[in-house]
Amino acid sequence: MRSLALRLLSSLAGVSLVTLVAHKLLPVNASTAGFAYLILVLLIASTWGFIESVVTAVSATIAYNFFFFPPIGTLTIADPLNWVALFSFLTTSLVASRLSTRTKQQAREAVERRQDVERLYTFSRAILLIEAGGSFPKELAAKLAEVFNLGTAVLFDRRTGEYFRAGPLDFDGLDEQLRDAALSGTSFSDASRNRIITAVRLGAEPIAGLALQGPQMPDAVLQGIANLVAIGLERAKAQDLAHQVEAAKQSEQLRTTLIDAMAHEFKTPLTSIRAATSSLLSAPDQPVEARFEMLRIADEEAEHLRTLIDDAVEMARLDISNIEVDLQPSNLGTAVCELIEGMHNEIDERPVLLDCAGPPLVVSADQRLVKLAIRQLLDNALKYSPPASTITVGVREIDGVAAVYVTNLGNGIPPSEQTRLFDRFYRSPSVKTRIPGSGLGLSIAFGIARAHKGELTVCSSPGETTFQLKLPLEQKGDRP
Repeated sequence: MRSLALRLLSSLAGVSLVTLVAHKLLPVNASTAGFAYLILVLLIASTWGFIESVVTAVSATIAYNFFFFPPIGTLTIADPLNWVALFSFLTTSLVASRLSTRTKQQAREAVERRQDVERLYTFSRAILLIEAGGSFPKELAAKLAEVFNLGTAVLFDRRTGEYFRAGPLDFDGLDEQLRDAALSGTSFSDASRNRIITAVRLGAEPIAGLALQGPQMPDAVLQGIANLVAIGLERAKAQDLAHQVEAAKQSEQLRTTLIDAMAHEFKTPLTSIRAATSSLLSAPDQPVEARFEMLRIADEEAEHLRTLIDDAVEMARLDISNIEVDLQPSNLGTAVCELIEGMHNEIDERPVLLDCAGPPLVVSADQRLVKLAIRQLLDNALKYSPPASTITVGVREIDGVAAVYVTNLGNGIPPSEQTRLFDRFYRSPSVKTRIPGSGLGLSIAFGIARAHKGELTVCSSPGETTFQLKLPLEQKGDRP
């Protein structure tokens, strides 16, 4: 109100200034003075508004009459033509003022519409950039409050029954109206507090309730926001379904690959057991030494078979994204030696060079899982290197961490494939049809390394490949 009074006083001062210049300082005729007054009215109308321009037009008409129409110095007009001129001046001033004000208002509305469109576009892009995996509705509410400069934005998701709030202000006491908007499509507004609640619809069906507190916005903008929120929620729902389908697909693929892998791996020990028992059954009277050797082979292969079953069950149970570990102090070199001793059947006649000559390296680890990870690395080396080539397995300390390395002299891994080696089910196109495998071993070893806050790396060039499993050394303070 105070600013309006100041603008009105400024308008009157403008009329006084034009009168002083046109009547005293630079005396001009009535027509020139009329144009000067008209320009002043248009300037004020385009700068401030209609009320200020009307006051300026009326005061300019009075001054025009008093100072420029005879008899000068009075508000009377002797010549009737001057009445027509004065009325024409007032009418022109008011019409021009109105048109200028309307043009200004339309320009302001066009700017506001452009800003609204820009905000809706920014909000739509923000929805597309929300990453999967977090709370999508919460991020949606936060982006809405940020883009439209809202004090509060609250989203009620009908599907989950949860409220998601964003913005610096509280929005309490209207949860029931928000729920009704999501369930039955009702609306609610509180103009005194700049609050509004509307339904978010997908087609004709309400799927959520949206509450906003902040600057007033046109209904078209509010509807545009609701439509974008509906699209965002439906996109999140589609992503959840896609993840569920992918999880089910991977679970089925895991089951199939494990069955295939077990069928392949079990053939060797079962064949040896069957050969030993068949020999005993076909020739029960053979020498004791021969019968003992057959029984020893059957016993060793049965133990081998048991180990394979245990590993297969362990692989099936492992959730690579969330592996639970039972940490105990473990001598890493001892664990490697025990593992290689237990894999003598798989190693067979292959030359394996064991390098564990350094000082003992004690790590805080789940020894069962660490052995499983190293087993995958050694099995990988046996598969992908020439039958007569040497495989080197060693333990060493590197930059304050313990490392187990497995080196084979195979063809090497192309750089383009090295970044994908630890992906679940990934197998190189160049070997997947020639060498059996599930594509799970390296991904499981990688998951076990990360569960121990360690890492699994690969360094490969033509003729040599080294996998290195790094684990943190146990600190003295870690021991009970």
